[in-house]
Amino acid sequence: MSTSTITTKDGTQIFYKDWGPKTAQAIVFHHGWPLSADDWDAQMLFFAAQGFRVIAHDRRGHGRSSQTATGNEMNTYAADVAALTSHLELKRAFHVGHSTGGGEVARYAALHGDRVAKAVLIGAVPPIMLKTAANPGGLPMEVFDGFRAQLLANRAQFYKEVPTPFYGYNRPGAKVSEGAKDNWWRQGMMGGSQAQYDCIKAFSETDFTEDLKKIDVPTLVMHGDDDQIVPIADSALLSAKLLKKATLKVYPGLPHGMCTTHPDMINADLLAFFKA
Repeated sequence: MSTSTITTKDGTQIFYKDWGPKTAQAIVFHHGWPLSADDWDAQMLFFAAQGFRVIAHDRRGHGRSSQTATGNEMNTYAADVAALTSHLELKRAFHVGHSTGGGEVARYAALHGDRVAKAVLIGAVPPIMLKTAANPGGLPMEVFDGFRAQLLANRAQFYKEVPTPFYGYNRPGAKVSEGAKDNWWRQGMMGGSQAQYDCIKAFSETDFTEDLKKIDVPTLVMHGDDDQIVPIADSALLSAKLLKKATLKVYPGLPHGMCTTHPDMINADLLAFFKA
């Protein structure tokens, strides 16, 4: 197992993990806001044990990558991924994105489809989260302005509160993991506040409609129908209609962070999709 960094054209250091045989089928994992590659532990360990090559990076401004003041938007995120996949000489990788990472996968796959064999969007933000005239079912700007205000006022406290709805721990009968909540907080606080602040605009206002239409590889769209962070009606259900080769899988009662709360279920479905 190895960890390393690459340096992009603008001097940003991108941290990444690269585990498993270099000759094996590669899976690249793209994390959500404001987390890091560590959010994929349950998937990385499982798929490494299955003989895959597993790769996950910390998005610029997040985790152990440079705490950038610039480039905190989707085009640069996708360019960073392109730099990483080029460095690792990945030809036909599987790309898996959660939440904001799903947007990153959509933008990357639209621009570099020849390097992508299959794609997975999990609780992902596309087509667009923000309510607009063209997207009446989206969330109002006040929601995202609230995120920004709370981050500015007290990021540490805000990041203590987000994991509860993120993992559905506010639902009756939920099995609350204090470790998962602490780990979410730890990952969030590792990153840079400026980059995380800017990323709120990136994940809420970027319109991925045209990206989704361009993607020409099998794409699995996975979403919990009790996702309190990225509501399913205005994300997965719309994305599945825009993608050329989509498979939609809805998880009754599961939360946004279902890769952490229900890894056995998610990993099994990912494995079946990869082997199909």
